[in-house]
Amino acid sequence: MTLIAIFFPFLSFMFRGRILTGIICLILQITLIGWIPAAIWAVISLQNSRADRRNRKLIRAMKTK
Repeated sequence: MTLIAIFFPFLSFMFRGRILTGIICLILQITLIGWIPAAIWAVISLQNSRADRRNRKLIRAMKTK
C-alpha cells in the first residue's frame, strides 16, 4: 500500500474510502511539481491511519482486561 501511496497517491485515498480527498489529491498530482507533495501527503495519511487503527486495537484490548 505504501508503494501505491508513492506512485499513485490519489488511489491510496480512494482505496481507504476517502473519495473527496482522493479527488483533491488527484488535482494536486496532475502537475509535476504537485506530485511530490501529493505523495508525501498520501504516505503520511497512510501512516496516521495505521497508527489510529493500532491505538484503537490497544484501547480495546485494555478495556477487556
